[in-house]
Amino acid sequence: MSNQKPTVVLVHGAFAESASWNGVIERLHAEGITSVAAANPLRSLAGDAAAVRDVIASIDGPVVLVGHSYGGLVISEASAANEQVAALVYVCAFVPETGDSAFALSTSEPGSTLGEALDAHPISTGGIEFTIRRDVFREQFAADVDPTTAGLMGATQRPVTQAALQEPVAAAVPGWKDRPSWHVFSSEDRNIPVAVHRAGAERAGSRGTREIEGASHALSVSQPGAVAEIVLEAVRAVSDARAAA
Repeated sequence: MSNQKPTVVLVHGAFAESASWNGVIERLHAEGITSVAAANPLRSLAGDAAAVRDVIASIDGPVVLVGHSYGGLVISEASAANEQVAALVYVCAFVPETGDSAFALSTSEPGSTLGEALDAHPISTGGIEFTIRRDVFREQFAADVDPTTAGLMGATQRPVTQAALQEPVAAAVPGWKDRPSWHVFSSEDRNIPVAVHRAGAERAGSRGTREIEGASHALSVSQPGAVAEIVLEAVRAVSDARAAA
C-alpha cells in the first residue's frame, strides 16, 4: 500500500505552450497536488510522445497524464505500456485508435474551421509547419478569453508540423484502452468538432465526462477551474485505488 499522491503531467497541444496550463497548475497546487507542464515539441507524434515519456520517467511515483487537443494523441501514445501512468485526462483532446491521426480525426465530423485559419511556413529541414493567423487567433482558438490574454496566446503559440498532424498513432494499445480516463471539452470548440469529443469519451468508457457550454478550444485558459476539477477527480480516484491496494 502507498499513500503517495500522483504527480500530474500536463501536455499542451498545437498552437499552445506550457503556460496555457498556469491556471490549472495554481488550482492543483492549492489542493496539494504537484504538477509539471511538459514542453511538447510538436515536431512528430513519435518524437513528441518520446519527449513526454522522458518527463514521466523523471518523476518518482505514479502519474496522471493530461493532454489538450493534439496532446490527446501524444498522451495516448506516451502512456501505452507505461505502468507509471495511472490515469488519463483528455481536455478538448483527441482520443485516438491505433492508426488515427489528428488530421483524420478532426475531419471525421463536420464543424472545424481550423483549416481556413492556418498559415503554412516552410521548415529548413523539409516539410511545412502551421500557425493560426494572428488576425483570427482569438475567434478560432480562444473566443471566450479576454482580448489581451488571447493576443498574448497568439504571439506565443508554438507551431506544429504538418507531419505531426498526419502521423498515425502507432501503439497497438493506446493508453486509454487499459487505463481509466476522464474527459472535459467545450461545446463551441472550433478546432475539433464537439461530436469528435463526445465520440472519444464514449469510446474510452469515460469515468467522468463534462461538456462546458459556450467554451472555446482554449479551455484550460478560459475555464481552468473546470479543468482542474476533473483532473482532481482522476487524482483522487488513483489515490483511493492505491490506498486500497
